[in-house]
Amino acid sequence: MEERCDVLIVGAGPAGSATAHYLATAGLDVVVLEKATFPRDKVCGDGLTPRAVGELVRMGVDTRGWARNHGLRTYGGGHCIEVPWPEVASLPSYGLARSRRDLDHALIRHAVHSGALLHENMTVTAPLVHERTGRITGVVARHGASRELHHFRARWVVDAGGVSARLATAMGRHKDVKRPMGVAHRAYFRSPRSVDTMMESHLELWEGRPHESALMPGYGWIFALGDGVVNVGLGSLSSNAKPTGLDYRKMFEVWMRNVPEEWELAADNRMAPLRGAALPMAFNRKPHYRDGLLLVGDAGGMVSPFNGEGIAYALQSGRLAADAIVQAHSRPTVIAQERALEQYPAQLSAELGGYYSLGRVFAALIERPQIMHLCVTYGLPRPTLMRLVMKLLSDCYDRQGGDWMDRLIATFAKAVPKA
Repeated sequence: MEERCDVLIVGAGPAGSATAHYLATAGLDVVVLEKATFPRDKVCGDGLTPRAVGELVRMGVDTRGWARNHGLRTYGGGHCIEVPWPEVASLPSYGLARSRRDLDHALIRHAVHSGALLHENMTVTAPLVHERTGRITGVVARHGASRELHHFRARWVVDAGGVSARLATAMGRHKDVKRPMGVAHRAYFRSPRSVDTMMESHLELWEGRPHESALMPGYGWIFALGDGVVNVGLGSLSSNAKPTGLDYRKMFEVWMRNVPEEWELAADNRMAPLRGAALPMAFNRKPHYRDGLLLVGDAGGMVSPFNGEGIAYALQSGRLAADAIVQAHSRPTVIAQERALEQYPAQLSAELGGYYSLGRVFAALIERPQIMHLCVTYGLPRPTLMRLVMKLLSDCYDRQGGDWMDRLIATFAKAVPKA
């Protein structure tokens, strides 16, 4: 069986769904291949910063009934502070929380409603490549239990297949092992605080009694989902993508003994086992466009080194990739089309390259528990400093103006080499 379209998207996560939505809205013939069947689960913290919410608003996604939050509660250095989301003219003043099972399902339904065609249970096995030019022209995919092979051909192909980026790898685009890599593990619990309106972060993980034992690397979070359930997890960073060798299950059980009791995170309230995933950061796979193949979301290493968030940048990269493809589709010659498509990596670099370079420096510092301890001990009690840090870590700063904090971050992001 063979199917043809303008654009073929491999992967129906946030990046793939955003790309499909914008392309279909522009009138292009779009096909999305997803190896699973919706609804399906993905490991994630489930928290959506105002920047991610802004992308959802831009897409027109209906978020009524989703859990809202208004800032971040942080524990560390013997302190507990609450910092509201920054007020930025171009972003909403609130965050959201939604399980990836529900979020991804909502996004792909939105893309299909916009006109995209979804094929589920399709596992891509190989790219189709033009023998002379080396340009990708489609993929071979196997359908579910039947194992029937299908050929999909397109003018352009988008790899939205997540951290594994198998299609990009098959096309010779390998990850940069010098870029940071995160690891996140999470579980779901029933909790009476599932309607908490602050996202909670624990910046110190102790091996035993807090302040009387050694620090473990990493950080923890508790995000209320608003339906009797909270997402509880921990993460760690490796600034050079080397394996950390950490026993995350043991770390999680140790941390659970030190979580505030009011969350009631007892073992009998756990709803599912701990699951983990890798977080590809700071553009660890490039180029983001070459030979007809665009990389979006985790496939292009677009998780923030500052906070481990990938949803905002998955949605943003999908929007930018779609815009470049729409422009290319309108051009009469191959040269003009390529010129339009090259704007995608250029725009990614302009908008996020400097910010991610700052994030690489940040990751190299805070991966060491002793430095994290010093930062939180002396930083958390200083409200002005923490408002600045909140803007930086959440990427909620005005790139075109704003207050002195916005201008300071923007200046540094412009001054450093692009990631």
